[in-house]
Amino acid sequence: MSGPVKKVAILGYADRVGNYIAALEAMGLEPVVTLSPAGAAPCAGLLLPGGGDIHPSRFGQEDRGSRDIDPPLDEAQLTALDLFVKAGKPVLGICRGHQVLNVYFGGDLIQDLPTAAAHMAHDHDDSVHPAAIETGSLLHRLYGPEASVNSAHHQGLGRIGAGLRVTAAAPDGVVEAVEHESLPVLGVQFHPERMAFAHARPDTADGGAIFEWFRKQL
Repeated sequence: MSGPVKKVAILGYADRVGNYIAALEAMGLEPVVTLSPAGAAPCAGLLLPGGGDIHPSRFGQEDRGSRDIDPPLDEAQLTALDLFVKAGKPVLGICRGHQVLNVYFGGDLIQDLPTAAAHMAHDHDDSVHPAAIETGSLLHRLYGPEASVNSAHHQGLGRIGAGLRVTAAAPDGVVEAVEHESLPVLGVQFHPERMAFAHARPDTADGGAIFEWFRKQL
């Protein structure tokens, strides 16, 4: 990791992204936390963090169970994402960020999963479940055919956006990862920042592998 320290924009609220900051710093990267797409644009990569739900109008639906909607955040994240995609820069979307990616590329969301209880946090700890991984995918190279992942969400991907392919899924079919066919863009429904470094846990795969991949793309 010689040369200047690479900067990664985290498009989110400073008081909610501590684990993402810690994960990037553990990789020798410099996080830039901002709500400004223009402020994010000079960075080498973009991380879209977890958070509340995207306004359903962004994917052509009425509100059917969405929570903690924040339209200004939707606008800021989608605008920043557009800048990074058009520049061919790496993007990592986590939880909400994974869903933002799918919406940006023209997909939609299931606003309240029928199996949401299996994916929600319990007693302030993530739910943990296996994910089946597609052969030949990035995640397959990192983890093999299956990985145990964490989970804390009630929405999931519906129709998949253009250029994205599903590369991991939970036992109930909920999409756990998408990879872009030609761009350095990865979305994961789980939280690798809570599966790595100081938050590494014996009951999940090592989330640090995803951040290592991200660093190599910068």
